[in-house]
Amino acid sequence: MNRIRWMMVLLFGLLIAVAQTPLTPKMALERLFTERPAKAEWFAPVFLQQVSVVQVEAILQQLLNGLGAYQSVEPDGPNFRVNFERGVVPAQISLDAQGRIQGLFFRPAQPRTTLTLEQLLAEYRTLPGQVSVLVLEGSQERLNLNADAVLAVGSAFKLAVLEALRQQIEAGQRRWSDTVPLRPEWKSLPSGTLQNLPDGTPLSLEQYATQMISISDNTATDALIAIVGRSEVEKLSPRNRPFLTTREAFVLKNPQNREWLLRYRANPAERTALLPALAQLPLPDASVFAGEPVAIDVEWFFSTRELCALMGRVQALPLMSLNPGLANPTDWQRVAYKGGSEPGVLNLTTWLTARDGKQYCVSATWNNPQARLDENRFFLLYTSLLSTLK
Repeated sequence: MNRIRWMMVLLFGLLIAVAQTPLTPKMALERLFTERPAKAEWFAPVFLQQVSVVQVEAILQQLLNGLGAYQSVEPDGPNFRVNFERGVVPAQISLDAQGRIQGLFFRPAQPRTTLTLEQLLAEYRTLPGQVSVLVLEGSQERLNLNADAVLAVGSAFKLAVLEALRQQIEAGQRRWSDTVPLRPEWKSLPSGTLQNLPDGTPLSLEQYATQMISISDNTATDALIAIVGRSEVEKLSPRNRPFLTTREAFVLKNPQNREWLLRYRANPAERTALLPALAQLPLPDASVFAGEPVAIDVEWFFSTRELCALMGRVQALPLMSLNPGLANPTDWQRVAYKGGSEPGVLNLTTWLTARDGKQYCVSATWNNPQARLDENRFFLLYTSLLSTLK
């Protein structure tokens, strides 16, 4: 009897020891993929104030859908690599004193094996919808898949806005330090944060441009279109007339404004005349654009060749390197990036300066008005493309 009691006490003690084993970041990351779905108690309150468990679960499911079955987590310096059947995702995670996740970041997927340019070209061709890809080494084409096709590119259009501003600064018409108060009519929907600032907040042109490129701030973009002049941006892209602000695009796409959308579609020559009336309409709720593609003919249209040309003119600006996109900055002497997306539209455009001084532009666009795009698949192809150039 005493022996049985002693064994029970020992077993109970072992159970307590196991229960008190501190959760490591690696264990917390593994649990996200092995104990589905994610649970609220795994996350610190400070994390849940920014991201809901539903959003976390959607991200995890998207990774699994795009990359196949989860395999393992392995250390990668101070961070980790999450291995899947068809790719590897660099990850950062931090825990609070109670072992709850307070920080979580997944970088774009990387290929498990290196593909040749010919193999990547074949993969791009299997994507449903329209695809355009251009890889330039200097002025020489390394890969061309419909590089002159004109497709919707989302926020990549902001390269044209930045180039119009750069030209005016180079001509001495403006300075980066010029301050312009934020006007209420420039405020748009996210992405971005400037829409939350008080009307009249003084901001320099450099601040507007930095926000527009680094976090794709839509309000900063609309401000710069107004400051440099819509007509000046149109000179860089005559196809896009009128060159819409993001606010105008959101208003036109609003299902409650279908009559205005039909009028806009019906007579391209009269589109500019509609803009003052559109300015009086309220912005829709951002949730309108969280599902299936919405009127992606109301967009900004460029070929990947045109985007590389624009990128080549602005890539040397310091602000262009604040957000490296899908490239790993440690692999390159310098990276400049701008991309764009909405449901049914994806673009990634990167300028790369290699350690030996060679320069590359890699631009890829995917449009499908019928369905949401498999972003992880597209990202994996793009990072595979970048890896062939290192």
